[in-house]
Amino acid sequence: MGTYFCILFFTILIQLMATTVKPQPICPGTDPTLNYRPVIGIVSHPGDGASGRLNNASDVSYIAASYVKLAEMAGARVIPLIYTESPEILNQKLNLVNGIIFTGGRAKEGLYFDVVKGIFKKVLENNDAGEHFPLLAICLGFELLTMIISKDNNILEEFSASHQASTVQFVENIKLEGTVFGRFPPVLLKKMSTHCIVMQNHRFGISPERLQANKDLCSFFRILTTSVDKKNKVYVSSVQAQRYPITALQWHPEKNVFEWGSSQIPHTEDAVQVTQHVANYFVSEARKSSNKPVNSKLLDHLIYNYSPSYAGKVRGSFEEVYLFTPRPTLSSL
Repeated sequence: MGTYFCILFFTILIQLMATTVKPQPICPGTDPTLNYRPVIGIVSHPGDGASGRLNNASDVSYIAASYVKLAEMAGARVIPLIYTESPEILNQKLNLVNGIIFTGGRAKEGLYFDVVKGIFKKVLENNDAGEHFPLLAICLGFELLTMIISKDNNILEEFSASHQASTVQFVENIKLEGTVFGRFPPVLLKKMSTHCIVMQNHRFGISPERLQANKDLCSFFRILTTSVDKKNKVYVSSVQAQRYPITALQWHPEKNVFEWGSSQIPHTEDAVQVTQHVANYFVSEARKSSNKPVNSKLLDHLIYNYSPSYAGKVRGSFEEVYLFTPRPTLSSL
């Protein structure tokens, strides 16, 4: 008798559970027009990022790991574009990526300048051909674009903005929709103009007056923000291309989260949010790329094939760097 009631009890319990469990909702499909496996190409810079203390060869190049992490934190993978590689290899890699980062640094001439100029030309060509191909130029990257677009290698001005946390001042009545700042929370945008939560580290730049006076620059870019150096000189700190998915920042969004060598780098929660929003914006632009190479073609080129070196331990400019040795044939794009 006890067995009967036990079976009856569990039968009723199962029936009750069956009638009360709600069906699981069906997950909506992803947007078929977007690429959810974006890959970013980052151009290497001459040197080892540690004044020769990691590798003093004259032809070594590096990418600070903070730039790699900037792309990864928003859901992208990275392919290093080693500037000393042959044009054939660089072109092969360019056909595998969905966006480009020009990093900070010092080099403004020689092979490095020529390669950056050639890659910038391809960014424009791809976009003109209908392929959405974004570019994020940071610090030196912005300076190089200024020189290339203006066709004037002496256009840059000197500023005193090394190791300086600063504000950014938004251009009056500027429309931020569709720009790098378009999805920033209003509270964070306000704090950027009142709190020093962006990191500057540059000796050169361009003033709003000089940029506006150059017809090539003012027709290509629109100024989003300005900043003030240690001597109260105003320079352009953020620009967006008028017709292309190209953003250039004089400041360093990657440092707030990933670099610790300078006590001036802001690491507040607001500063970290700035980094995350810049990363999210750029990778969201890369997702608009229709270029979807077979994954097997990517594997030999991804940054995962390399191991970073701990540069911070030897007083390098960065915590970690990826080092690259050149191939035998050196030539520009």
